Amino acid sequence: MADTPKDPEMTEDQIPPSESTEDEGPRESLFEAPPLAEQERMVEAILFASAEPVSIADLNARMPHGCDGAAAVENLRKRYEGRGVNVVRVAEAWAIRTAPDLGYLMQKETVETRKLSRAAIETLAIIAYHQPVTRAEIEEIRGVSVSRGTIDLLLELEWIRFGRRRMTPGRPVTFVVTPSFLDHFGLETPRDLPGLKDLRAAGLLDSRPPPGRQGDEEEGDGDEDQADMFEDDA
Repeated sequence: MADTPKDPEMTEDQIPPSESTEDEGPRESLFEAPPLAEQERMVEAILFASAEPVSIADLNARMPHGCDGAAAVENLRKRYEGRGVNVVRVAEAWAIRTAPDLGYLMQKETVETRKLSRAAIETLAIIAYHQPVTRAEIEEIRGVSVSRGTIDLLLELEWIRFGRRRMTPGRPVTFVVTPSFLDHFGLETPRDLPGLKDLRAAGLLDSRPPPGRQGDEEEGDGDEDQADMFEDDA
């Protein structure tokens, strides 16, 4: 006896279990699904172009009806084993990533040369020649206030560190130079620090007009004691 055609008006609940649309596998379609090899190519393209891992549900939603994203991605994973990039699972999603043993090829090391600002150089010099020295003493010698950013930069470079607190009201912290500072400049002790002419010859100081010239009283240029600051200790 021939099968009775399904009634177009038949609801989903009336469909026999064998014909139910609920299926954990690929979606049913009136069209034939592409070959698995073609599905792998689709998955490969999606994962390659995606900046974020893609779930199986998203793969199935993007591919034609009837495709099996889970089977395609598993085959693709096996095909990429041992190659420069791998198909890897990230939580409940999949992504293309560089093979772990080749990660070093993606690293690029560059040496960035940064010239310290005049304020940082002067602050560093004051600390080097007058250590241990407090921030208030630095500002007194420079004639202008010292920004917190200047101190933070020198601390980040590990050229200065905190010293002992002064036994004075408020117990202010002091600053001293570090072995890293001495090593960078090829010094054994702070007493080997160069003089003003040597620092200028090395390009660490800009040429400055002599003290007393017009314009020296502007903020940032009022360091009339600069020459004295670099004199060697007696």
